[in-house]
Amino acid sequence: MRTSSYNPDVLNCIANLSNDEVFTPPELANKMLDLLPQELFSNPKTTFLDPFTKSGVFLREIVKRLDRGLENKIPDRQKRIDHILHNQVFGIACTELTSLLARRSVYCSKHANSQYSVSKFNNEEGNILYKNLKHTWVNGKCKYCGASQSVYDRGSEAEQYAYLFIHTDNPNKFFNMHFDVIVGNPPYQLSDSGFGISAKPIYDRFITQAKLLKPRYLTMIVPARWYAGGKGLDDFRDEMLHDNHLRIIHDFPQAFECFSGVQIKGGVCYFLWDRDHPGLCDVVTHKDGKELGSIRRPLLEEGCDTFIRYNEAVSILHKVMKNKESSMIDYVSSRQPFGLDTTFHGKENGSIKLYENQGVSFVEESQIDKNKSIIKEYKVFIPRAGSGSDAFPHPILGKPFVGEPYSACTETYMFIGPYTNLEECKNVVSYITTKFLRFLVMLKKVTQDTTRIVYSFVPIQDFSHPWTDEMLYKKYGLTEEEIAFIESMIRPMD
Repeated sequence: MRTSSYNPDVLNCIANLSNDEVFTPPELANKMLDLLPQELFSNPKTTFLDPFTKSGVFLREIVKRLDRGLENKIPDRQKRIDHILHNQVFGIACTELTSLLARRSVYCSKHANSQYSVSKFNNEEGNILYKNLKHTWVNGKCKYCGASQSVYDRGSEAEQYAYLFIHTDNPNKFFNMHFDVIVGNPPYQLSDSGFGISAKPIYDRFITQAKLLKPRYLTMIVPARWYAGGKGLDDFRDEMLHDNHLRIIHDFPQAFECFSGVQIKGGVCYFLWDRDHPGLCDVVTHKDGKELGSIRRPLLEEGCDTFIRYNEAVSILHKVMKNKESSMIDYVSSRQPFGLDTTFHGKENGSIKLYENQGVSFVEESQIDKNKSIIKEYKVFIPRAGSGSDAFPHPILGKPFVGEPYSACTETYMFIGPYTNLEECKNVVSYITTKFLRFLVMLKKVTQDTTRIVYSFVPIQDFSHPWTDEMLYKKYGLTEEEIAFIESMIRPMD
């Protein structure tokens, strides 16, 4: 009896080092390579660069495609492999470890000049470079990547994470040649504190640097947080959303559909940037292992300053915006609404009731230095952090509750208001708990953190009475299909 043997691809078995540097599964790498015109792999002059290679999966899969595509042009297998590896496929490794992994994947040897290499080079690196650079410190930050000197200024024996590709003003210098295709999965972030509790995005710098090389095509997979901007990403978001060379986006609100076991708030996306063919963008949304369809549309809808990631949401938003109602953002507080951070704890007694991280305590009015006029008013409190889940349907927001007169909160909460009486406050709470409102918040919210900006699409209502989803669906004329989409995305709130 014949039995099949288990022979997994080793690059499917590598565990991710962290959420900062995520290894790309071969299946995903091939889906990204499928975005490219496939005739590129039949041209012996096409050049490819992965400027932040880790496992070497992109380079390996490119070599496999070129090997098939050039079979008729270069019939001799060894000559074909030699030509591909010496003239067409290039990489820059992220770390010393990944340089060895990448060479092993591409050359079948961690040293390109060893007897085991499938194509002989006259040096160990071959065309996969690595150098343990040091950061260039200016006022405590690296001038190239923004890394914190207090975190990354360490001995040469330790990895510096000063990535070669972005720590230069001239990325052309590494190979001194033009590349037709730049492809890969860049590092996502760098810690900017000594305790690992805060990190700044860095993937945007790799995309910007890659564009300086003026490739014909650029395809990368990155966190989707750039859709709405945020920490250090506002200028990058603006540049990307106004770039009509961005022709295809595959969007994954649930990152685990691409990277098993990795949690990336806001999901991920991979895209195709086409230098020579500007136009509208094909947006493809993925959910529960399925493509929800593709629509060719502008990256910025009229009247929007952020990318609407769900195709089904565009028509809903248009119907809401058509009424030209005031936005709820004008009633939402900023972070630390009363000047008290998350670690602040009140006492057992005091004149002001304080909602804090550990429950309820009390403070005196003299301890509060922001929004003192709001303290005596009715308002609605809502947790600043949303749900930690990535799965849909999703609650989007934490549960709101009425803030009575002579109450305040720490940074754990934000307030919405003020309002004139208890009934009005209760009606605001009813509105916040609707799926309709939380759906509009979702369009701007790409991380767990809920800032006031995520309420900018939410219209103000008449709060002399409570609100239900049925009332809101009818008011804005939503179709059965639009209602069904909202219901599929937003979980009921208890």
